[in-house]
Amino acid sequence: MKTARQNKILELVSKNEIATQEELADKLLACGFDVTQATVSRDIRELGLTKISLDGGVSQKYVAVVKDESTMNDKYLKVLKTGFVSMAMAQNILVIKTVGGMAMGVAAALDGLKWHEIVGSIAGDDTIMCAIRNIDDTYVVMEKLRKIVLE
Repeated sequence: MKTARQNKILELVSKNEIATQEELADKLLACGFDVTQATVSRDIRELGLTKISLDGGVSQKYVAVVKDESTMNDKYLKVLKTGFVSMAMAQNILVIKTVGGMAMGVAAALDGLKWHEIVGSIAGDDTIMCAIRNIDDTYVVMEKLRKIVLE
């Protein structure tokens, strides 16, 4: 059942502009899948779905991140550039502000880049708390992010 539901989710997000978990749950219900918001949220996380901007940052939709390693860094960099708003350092914690609804996607992109300085990230709607190994590494990560978003 889970595999069928997740396959249907991938099909739905590839054929529709779905911007919220509620929209996705409604479409799944219409397809005969009895789901809750919690189930949809878990499926989104397991499938690695992220949101992208459609029209200059106003509208967004879910997309499946392609697992082709040769193009992954470019995709991660694009998500970072699209979603990044600002960052602030608090010792070895880097607080990153994003476009509304994009924090999870930006955090996933940061995780995907596999920077050794980053221990882990927690994402809300528009804010990420990124744990960095030490203060010096926080400066390193900030510089890497500056270079990416200013390119």
